[in-house]
Amino acid sequence: MHQIFDHTADLGLRVRAESFEHLCEEAVAGLTEVIAGDAAAVRPAVAETISVTGDDPVWLLFDLLSEILAAFELRRTLVAECRVSRTATGLRADCRGEPFDPARHQLAHEVKAITQHELDVHQHAAGWEATLILDI
Repeated sequence: MHQIFDHTADLGLRVRAESFEHLCEEAVAGLTEVIAGDAAAVRPAVAETISVTGDDPVWLLFDLLSEILAAFELRRTLVAECRVSRTATGLRADCRGEPFDPARHQLAHEVKAITQHELDVHQHAAGWEATLILDI
């Protein structure tokens, strides 16, 4: 589950899931929703694998979302679905999506960056939770 909330001149993203991998997948879905509005309009046409290294969950999530944002900024790729797995050196995200098509997609928000402001990832009894602020 992910929730988008207003934060001053930015947007916040709060994510909850039963595992860290699912938390990352939900965060990617939330980022796609912030960028494209209707994430359901994005088709899983093209595959792309993204890998990030590290062992701290905070920075793994931050780096993964930064790579997803870079894929949009550099190649205009929107992510329709993403399966995240842990590796010996960090995370692997097997993503499927398609290039932004103005005839089918809307640009809901221009996300400039995933910020470190209020960045929080923690595990609790019911699973994992993350809070992120997106610079728009």
